[in-house]
This record gives sequence, C-alpha cells and structure tokens, in this order.
Amino acid sequence: MTENSNILKAEDYIEPRCVLCDEPYGAEPAAKSVPQRRIIEKMDEYMSRRDYAGAQRHLLYWLEEARLGRDQRGELMIRNELVGHYRKTAEKEAAFEQARAALDLLKEMDFEGTISAGTTYTNVATAYNAFGENEQSLVLFEKAKDVYESSSRTDPQLLGGLYNNMALVCVSLKQFERAGELYQKALSVMEKVPGGELEQAITYINMANAAEDEKGPEEAEEQINSFMDKAYELLDTTSAPRDGYYAFVCEKCAPAFSWYGYFMQAEELNRRAEEIYRRNDADGDAEV
Repeated sequence: MTENSNILKAEDYIEPRCVLCDEPYGAEPAAKSVPQRRIIEKMDEYMSRRDYAGAQRHLLYWLEEARLGRDQRGELMIRNELVGHYRKTAEKEAAFEQARAALDLLKEMDFEGTISAGTTYTNVATAYNAFGENEQSLVLFEKAKDVYESSSRTDPQLLGGLYNNMALVCVSLKQFERAGELYQKALSVMEKVPGGELEQAITYINMANAAEDEKGPEEAEEQINSFMDKAYELLDTTSAPRDGYYAFVCEKCAPAFSWYGYFMQAEELNRRAEEIYRRNDADGDAEV
C-alpha cells in the first residue's frame, strides 16, 4: 500500500529538539533541579577564604540556572543565601531585592507554612534588622517562630538561631525583658546541639550588649564580665572544628572583646581567624 503523502506525520509538525536543552522548540520543559548540596559546599569554600566576590558570582550563576530550569525550590534556597551574602557585605538594596523575591516565591509555591518558610522569614528578618528596619523584622520573626514552634521537624539549630536573632531585634526596640527570655531559650536549645558552642558564645556576647544597653556600662559591668568570660570559654573549646566558620565567628566576636577591655582575647581570636584563612587560601591555591 502506497503511503499517502498528504497525511501529516509527526516529523512534519514537531520542531527539532534544541541541542542545548534537549526539548522540542515551543514545548514546556520539565523542571531541572540545581545541585543544592554542591552549591552550599562551594559557597562554604568561598567563605572560608573570605572570597565574597567569588561567592556572589557563584550564587548568581546558579540563581540563573535555577530560574531557567524552573527549579523553584533551588531558586528559593539560592535567594536565601543571597540575602545573607548581601547582609554580610552591607549591600542594603541588593539584600532587600532578594528578600522580596524570596517572600514572593514562598507565596507562589504555597510554602508559607513550611520549615522552608520559617528559614526564609528568619533570613529576611535578620537582614531587615541589620539595616535598621526593626519593626518589619520583628513581624517576620514572629511568623518564623510560629512555623518553627508548631513543627516537630524543626532542626534545633534553626530554632536557636531564631531566638538569638529575634532577641537582637527586641533589644533594638528596648524590649529587654523579652530579649532576655529569648536569649535563655537560645542557650537552652544550643546546649543540646553537638558543636553548638559557637552559637552559645555569640548569644552570651549579645547578652552583654543587651545589659549595657539597658543599664549602662558601669551598672552592668559585673554582668557584662560574666557573659564575656563565658563567651570566651566557649570560643576556646577544643570540640569546635577550627574551620572557616570558626574563623568567621572569631573575627566577628573579636571587636566585642576589645570593646569590653578583653584585648588579649580579641588579639588571640583575630590570630586564630587569620591562621585559618591563610591555611584555606593556601589549600585553595594548591587545588588550582
């Protein structure tokens, strides 16, 4: 039987596949996930060397990949990382732009009651607090608190970070009693987390700052000294890995020790941080 040449066959109306995306032209491609774990691990490498420019390039590259691949989960993760990155580099408008995009994405995905939402609320609230938007920050921390405390799946470390950062906002708003309650909750949670000493140290330093803000340096001196002694004891522990995160915490905590007259401790923390950064730089050069 002779084939009717007038009958359309599939190859007559389906466009050839794109050699790059392996999908027919005009077709709706399946979502393509980005490698979230690998992205975070590489981000940690950049931060261990204080390579903020490299970290930004890395995140923006994978953000575009997630958008092109329609991977909303990956996009949400990367936008959260960018909020934190721009907060650390003091780029307010860039941080707020990523914050708005992350919050919009939560609504679009219908994720507003999930652990991912709690993490996003916390990250955005922390950025708002860093740039002085304290009322807006507290609203988001309240939402994060509701999400985290209502779920049995919440990682204790997330909860500890929430309480600590939320307390900072309360101090900014002169809500000292509530801040104290939140700091105690943060300590209680992080005492049960393996390797939680660094977060506890940060909390004690924050408590010293809160005591100074509330009572003044002279009246709060004894309390401040007690908190700073505890903080240094925790930073000096041998159980915390001497890695890039340890260096970052030491570097960020050192100015507080100088402020309260703990000059030798501040010098030692800076020395440890620089030693780790130099080692990581050398390791990075060797890999190249």
